[in-house]
Amino acid sequence: MIKFDKTCVMNFENAMRGARNPLNSWARSDSRTENGEFIFGENDLDLARRLAASGSDHRKFVRQIFVSVDITAPIYWWKEFDTYKVGTVANSTSTMHKIHSKPFELDDFSHDHLTAEALEMLENTVAGLEKIRQKYVETKDKVLWYSMIQLLPEGYHQMRTCSMNYENLIGMYNSRKAHKLDEWHVFCDWVLGLPYFKDIFSIE
Repeated sequence: MIKFDKTCVMNFENAMRGARNPLNSWARSDSRTENGEFIFGENDLDLARRLAASGSDHRKFVRQIFVSVDITAPIYWWKEFDTYKVGTVANSTSTMHKIHSKPFELDDFSHDHLTAEALEMLENTVAGLEKIRQKYVETKDKVLWYSMIQLLPEGYHQMRTCSMNYENLIGMYNSRKAHKLDEWHVFCDWVLGLPYFKDIFSIE
């Protein structure tokens, strides 16, 4: 399971102005903003495509197209996402400080690909975690807190507010579009749905 909330894409206008700096071709810019939404003009989109196709040295402008999004995903997916450290920032909900603040429920964990036997095992784990949590809330015994942390399955969901740019995202898309985890396929579909992403990178 993975989901995306509060997606916000910013700074197209400034990025494209910068893209025209090398040749002082600002007069050819034909993009506009309508009701707060950036609309590419034909000239600017053609330039964006040509620069993107020329490689990372020439498409510096895409590093100035910023994306902010809240992603909720299991820990096993976040461990792979964390390989992308350059140019990305993420603020997460705190497992360390808030793990005890709400009851454990099955839907706090990814379980969409479990066999019947594995699902029963997870249900038992969730029930056990909830018993420990209740005892910890009563006693504040640190051993119980450690028990929750160390028993927590990697399917546990965590939400992070992430900041990235289109250069980060094209790298992730190209690296992960054929990955075995379904979560990466959903992530890549989300990337392809971002404004003008497919147009800039000429993705069919």
